[in-house]
Amino acid sequence: QLQASGGGLVQSGDSLRLVCAASGGSFNTYIMAWFRQGLGKEREFVAVVSRNSYFTSYADSMKGRFTISRDNAKKTVYLQMNSLNPEDTAVYYCSASSRAYASNWFRSPQIAHFDSWGQGTQVTVSS
Repeated sequence: QLQASGGGLVQSGDSLRLVCAASGGSFNTYIMAWFRQGLGKEREFVAVVSRNSYFTSYADSMKGRFTISRDNAKKTVYLQMNSLNPEDTAVYYCSASSRAYASNWFRSPQIAHFDSWGQGTQVTVSS
């Protein structure tokens, strides 16, 4: 089970850190990712981190602004979001994948690659 938190209402240029806490299972056996879904939009990939944190990948629009990290001892994955803008307004979801790592899909993960999803946390960025 995945529980996301840390969302809120911020102003353009502000920062937020999202937290996703996992319960049950072997957290360190899962690749973890964040996706987001804006109102009326499809869910899109944000960032992904490998089991041992050795590999990360980001959607182009998030590179340099967002940082994904994980703490396997705490069964937690984080998304540090800086320089937020109104286009970042969305519900952010954390997700877990049991797929074996492979660079081809890791560079651009799809929803179907992930087995478990959290309930989402709302991020609203005002201009």
